[in-house]
Amino acid sequence: MKKPLLALVFIAASWLQVHAQQEPQFTHFMFDRLSVNPGFTGTPDAICATLIGRQQWSGFNGAPSTALLNVHGPLRMINSGIGLSVYHDVIGPYSRTAARASFAYHLNLSGATKLSLGASVGIMNGLVRPDWIAWNYSSDGLPQGVGFGQGDMVLTQERVSSTGIDAAFGAYVYNPKWYAGLSAIHLPAAYLEDLSVRLARHYYLMAGYNFEISPQFTISPNILAKTDLASAQFDANATVMYDDTFWLGVTYRLQDAIAPMAGYQYQMPDGKSTLRIGYSYDITASELNNFSSGSHEIFVNFCHRLQRPLPTRVFKNPRFL
Repeated sequence: MKKPLLALVFIAASWLQVHAQQEPQFTHFMFDRLSVNPGFTGTPDAICATLIGRQQWSGFNGAPSTALLNVHGPLRMINSGIGLSVYHDVIGPYSRTAARASFAYHLNLSGATKLSLGASVGIMNGLVRPDWIAWNYSSDGLPQGVGFGQGDMVLTQERVSSTGIDAAFGAYVYNPKWYAGLSAIHLPAAYLEDLSVRLARHYYLMAGYNFEISPQFTISPNILAKTDLASAQFDANATVMYDDTFWLGVTYRLQDAIAPMAGYQYQMPDGKSTLRIGYSYDITASELNNFSSGSHEIFVNFCHRLQRPLPTRVFKNPRFL
């Protein structure tokens, strides 16, 4: 077999053997705070929906592919927020689907700074398909199908699915200028018995700041660190926004990729709704760049700011006392 197929076989088998230690990763991580920190729920003070699609390591048959949907909004009457995060992640014959509902309570600290404490609960489903085939090509250019499951000690010859309970907790501090968060996901460390896979607990640290260098330009650095206490990953990003309309940026993932990105932000005529669209391209910095043409990611976000009700005002006139 050629090296690309060997690499993919190793990645897919390792994914199961180490109990899926690494979670799906996104270059637009600064726009996806909800799926890794339920404390973010409802903090934008708007009803928001975010969709991210990622095709990783283009060039591999069966390379990782991920879709994520986040929806959340505030409950102002009780200083809280509710939300839902769903994602579907596929690599070779193995796929995972997760859904978690979240709730967060917002506390005023000082001035415009708030603390949000959130929790989420849901399910995680893992699935192994026996019908997946990785195509390899012989020296004469003819395709040769190499399937998983035949004589393999890890992957079954049957379609196997298993589901477990999932939960997360997070603390999130924020104001209009900056944010910081600390969270933990997969708290029950659920065991997917039919797959012999245990979900490893993951811990996340996130932070960002908005530097307004002029009325037209804002620079926003962001960081995201995550670990399962066996391995770690670190992402750093810097984005320049022009006139609240266009942005350019770059994300660096330690020892993995450098990803330029660009996006557009449109303020709807109603003055209450905002649409954001972004694209990033990961240039692989590891040895996989010998086989992969990079990773593509598309980001779409829509937020509708709720109209705050006018405060009740009481007038008295001495003539009618």
